[in-house]
Amino acid sequence: MAKYLFVYHGGKHPETEAEVAAVMDAWGSWLGGMGAAVIDGGNPVGKSTTVNADGSVTDNGGANPASGYGMFEASDKDDAVAKARACPILEAGGSVELAEIIDM
Repeated sequence: MAKYLFVYHGGKHPETEAEVAAVMDAWGSWLGGMGAAVIDGGNPVGKSTTVNADGSVTDNGGANPASGYGMFEASDKDDAVAKARACPILEAGGSVELAEIIDM
């Protein structure tokens, strides 16, 4: 099985306690439904800072800042895409970027 990094971008933040509970339930169901394929369920992340090749620093994550991450096992890219298509961040208007982790 290959390992994939999922990087979450965007998504609307829940505003009420009921919305927070619904979002947490959706993430729990998604992660729970993948069972052993979950290597690291991940976490949300704060605003990012980019150190550029010339040494300059850019704050605020650029054009499409990360909002969270996770690591999962998948049989291939198509399996990883299928897993990502069920991610709750999509219902909140966000996106999932995925990349295979290359063991060194």
